[in-house]
Formats: sequence, structure tokens, C-alpha cells
Amino acid sequence: MWQAEVRVDLDAIEHNVRLLRSITRAAAPAGSDGAEVMAVVKGDGYGHGMLPAARAALRGGATWLGGCTVGEALRLRAAGITAPVLAWLMSPGVPLDPAVEARVDLTASSAEQLAEIVAAARRTGVPARLHLKLDTGLGRNGAPPSEWPALCEGAAKAQADGAVEVIGVWSHLACADEPDHPANDAQLQAFRDGLATAERCGLTPRYRHLANSAATLTRPDMHFDLVRTGIACYGLSPIPGLAVDLRPAMTVRARVALVKRVPAGQGVSYGHTYRTAKETTLALVPLGYADGVPRAASDRAPVRLGGANRLIAGRVCMDQIVLDCGDDPVAPGDVAVLFGPGDEGEPTADDWATAVDTINYEIVTRFGSARVPRVYSGQSAEPAEAAGSASHGSASVDQTAASAERAPHSAGGLA
Repeated sequence: MWQAEVRVDLDAIEHNVRLLRSITRAAAPAGSDGAEVMAVVKGDGYGHGMLPAARAALRGGATWLGGCTVGEALRLRAAGITAPVLAWLMSPGVPLDPAVEARVDLTASSAEQLAEIVAAARRTGVPARLHLKLDTGLGRNGAPPSEWPALCEGAAKAQADGAVEVIGVWSHLACADEPDHPANDAQLQAFRDGLATAERCGLTPRYRHLANSAATLTRPDMHFDLVRTGIACYGLSPIPGLAVDLRPAMTVRARVALVKRVPAGQGVSYGHTYRTAKETTLALVPLGYADGVPRAASDRAPVRLGGANRLIAGRVCMDQIVLDCGDDPVAPGDVAVLFGPGDEGEPTADDWATAVDTINYEIVTRFGSARVPRVYSGQSAEPAEAAGSASHGSASVDQTAASAERAPHSAGGLA
């Protein structure tokens, strides 16, 4: 008998990716099959489990995966996934040889990063698969426009020397979740200018990619050759209120551990921020901030129990929350649903995001701790996944990939 679980519907992920692919096809000019889809599975698949989510996305028509870090990309390779995988966030000195040898696509946002990638390629004797990233206005990762020509020239020379193959040029949007924001058009123009610079340097990359989930859904002029879709793969919209047939994949639920009657004026949980207005029934739910429940959800976030949605009563604890159920009949073992797709009246991840003043991305990414197993459902779930063993059964793969990021420099060092 389970106590608490994160249920993930892999068929929903497959459906969402198939929908995204249909959107890029519909937006394509005549004679084109449309932009390919990269499913971003960083952050352990946005809390859904990287490996099951990646496999479901590939079944749905994704041809690329995005892993963010080298360790995430290597975890995908160690699991036998051969689809193209892009990594883009690398601090100086992170060992790159394993990624180059595993044919992981790496990103250079500076001349220094390019030098490290080239050095890894020369040590391994394997040309590195390279993407160049331009900062078109987000002000985060990517080469600033002032350094972009030199980065393109350096990449062109490295390609001519056989050290790299320039696969892509890309950038990332700052305000795509606001489709009418003027920054979107400004970044699109800056990206086009950057592509022109790359071409003048002799680079003709197969993949130009700019669109995230929001731009995939609302800006077909930003699709180019590849779209990078993250939150939409998991059934959540990056734009509140946008009508699109995405299916939320995650449900978080737990069985009530204890029920008791208490008098009016009873303080509940630490600090007594909540007191009962009358004699009532309290239900103890065994999920807390160690499991992913935001402490900011105290007295604010809804949970469905006994046919009604109820706000958490009092502060969220490390291991548990309390619900005030009034005179409704609830019993130990009843199922409390924190959030799900909303099909049966339960709160959604969007409801939780609104309650704690954050975004749906953060809500789902929080869940899936070591003591709350993920259980996978859907026709596309593999037997081990459906049994719930896949979420934490890949620890050895995780450790291998993580050790590659923590490993000391090789004798030759990194350039």
C-alpha cells in the first residue's frame, strides 16, 4: 500500500509532443515538413523523470533532447538513448571529453568555451558537435553581439581544422510568454542579424533554433529549423489562459495518515498561523517541503479530499500538511490530491502556482524526492516504469553522469 506518490502519465507526454510537432508542420511553408522538436528534459524531466519522459517524447515525434548540463546529457547516453542531445550550461573545467566521445552536442557562448570544446575534441580525436549561442537580449547565457563575430570566426576556423562540426546557431527568448511584448520582435531581428554574421564567416549550420514552448505555440515566424519545447511537453502552458490541447502529465497525491476531531480555537501546525473557527475534523496528509510542497503554500494552496478542495491549514512542515475538513466524513487512507490534470475537480499545477505566486514550471519540478516514488501510467509506460521502479532505479546512471562533471582534470588539462 502506497503512502504518497507522484503519478506521471507518459501517454500525456507523448500526446503533447505529437501536438507540438503538428503545430510546427502546420506552420511550415509549402514543401517543408516544418521545424523539428527538441524535448527539453533537464531538471529530471521537469520533475517527471528524465528517462521515461525522454522516451515518451521520442515516441511522440521529438527528434532532439535537451539536457542542459553535461551530466544530464551523459545520463541519457548511458541509458542507451541515441537521439541528438544538446547541453548548454558548462562552467570552466567541466570535463568535456566524455561528452565529445558520446556525440553530445555542446554549446559555446564565448571564445573560452569554444577553446575548451576544441581542446576536448583534439584530445579524443573526435570532432565535437557544436552549437553557437548568441545573446539576442535575454542578458543571460550566450555571446553578446560585440563578441559574436569573433566567436563565429573562431568556430569557422575550428571547423576548417576538423576539430568541430558546427551543427547549430541558437538563442533564447526573454518574453515569449507575453506574445505581444516588443522584446520578441527585437530578439528575432537580432537573431537574424546573428545568422547573417555567421554566414559571412562561412558557417551554414543545419539547425537554427530560437523558439521555446511559448514561441512554438504563438510565433510560427520563430520556428526556424528546430523548436525547443520544455514545459509544454509536460502538458502545462507557458502562457496562462492560452487555449491549446495540452494534457498535464503529473498528479501528486497521498493517503491521509490520521484524522481527529478538535475543538474551536485549536491552533494548527507551527506558529498557530491557523486556528479552527469551530469544532472540526483535521486530516493529516504525509507530504511536506522535503517532498516538494512549497512552504509558501502554508494557509494558501488547495488540496482535494473527500470531494472538496480545501486550503492547507497552517504551515507546511517538512513531512506533512493538515487540512480542515469541517464535518465532512474523511478517514485514514482516503486519498488527498494536491494537484493533477483537473479532470475530477482537483487543483492543477497552475492553481498551485497562482496560490504561491510562482510559475507552473517550479511546482512540478519540485516533486519526485527519494521517499516519494514516481509511478508511471499509460500504454507507452515500460513494465518497470508502470511498477514505479523507474524513478529512482537509475541511481547508478545518475552517479556516473554526475561524476563526469565532478571528475578532476585529465593530465593534459583543459584549455
